[in-house]
Amino acid sequence: MRVLGIESSCDETGLALYDTERGLLAHVLHSQIALHAEYGGVVPELASRDHIRRLVPLLREVLRQAGCDAATIDAVAYTQGPGLAGALLAGAAFAEGLAVSLNKPVLPVHHLEGHLLSPLLADDAPEFPFVALLVSGGHTQLMGVTGVGRYELLGETQDDAAGEAFDKTAKLLGLPYPGGPALSRLAETGRSGMFDLPRPMLNSGDFNFSFAGLKTAVSTRVRKQGEAADARFKADIARAFQDAVVEVLTQKAFAALRHTHMQRLVVAGGVGANRQLRQSLDTAAQKRHCRVYYPALEFCTDNGAMIAFAAALRLQSGMEVAHPAGIFAVKPRWLLNQCPFPARSAAL
Repeated sequence: MRVLGIESSCDETGLALYDTERGLLAHVLHSQIALHAEYGGVVPELASRDHIRRLVPLLREVLRQAGCDAATIDAVAYTQGPGLAGALLAGAAFAEGLAVSLNKPVLPVHHLEGHLLSPLLADDAPEFPFVALLVSGGHTQLMGVTGVGRYELLGETQDDAAGEAFDKTAKLLGLPYPGGPALSRLAETGRSGMFDLPRPMLNSGDFNFSFAGLKTAVSTRVRKQGEAADARFKADIARAFQDAVVEVLTQKAFAALRHTHMQRLVVAGGVGANRQLRQSLDTAAQKRHCRVYYPALEFCTDNGAMIAFAAALRLQSGMEVAHPAGIFAVKPRWLLNQCPFPARSAAL
């Protein structure tokens, strides 16, 4: 079974072809970083228009890399949500139109389900059940996962997601777009312990998160420093911010493992590529005799491979998630624990 995956939820256009017997055949990705850099953030209308421009060339490229033609595709999957409405519509309309032309079924996929399952693309993949830490620019959640489509929300952010807090803090420090990676690089040059920043909700007794107050604490420090905020100050405050986020994420994740009596932690999403976070989680896992699994770095950010793979797993599990092409709706706001999708027709 060969599934084409299309991801267009925000500012990256990704396509991939996944074969249930041969694995990932090819994947291609176009990032819009250069397009949005001069604005200091994603401009939704520009993002939507760029997805439209890129989809056909990327389809041709992924088929070329896979050494096959469109007629060999058995199903088309696309990100239905959550994300930017216009960006989602660009990918959904393309997927539906392509499926009509091929007379193939379509599978709408939850963006976060793609991230959650992406570590299973690795050769050394985790087995179910596991706790998933989904940590990205738009979401920070802990999920209990017992199988494909079986997700229990354990906790989530009450305000800013971790990645969003990284981006906003980077702006406070005058760092270039994209702010999160720039802040992480700066933090690596900073000295730990130079600033005492809060660890929001660290001892809340639940698995929820809050990062808006941490960002505000940095803002207060920056204002007090004023013109004396030199390169050393910025590096040290960046390190203090990252230390706080990493500590909260690590302790909450392992508290969730203890609560669920699970031994495997899966980390996914863009912030999952953060080196300090990975080191902290690995150290904690070693002490507790647990195991942490990550996707390959190329699959931490948004990509078509995770969408194709999630769709293939759903088809293999027998879920009736495919539907005839032609009628669709995107879901800019969509909770992961609302999966699985309702059946609309027989699967492949």
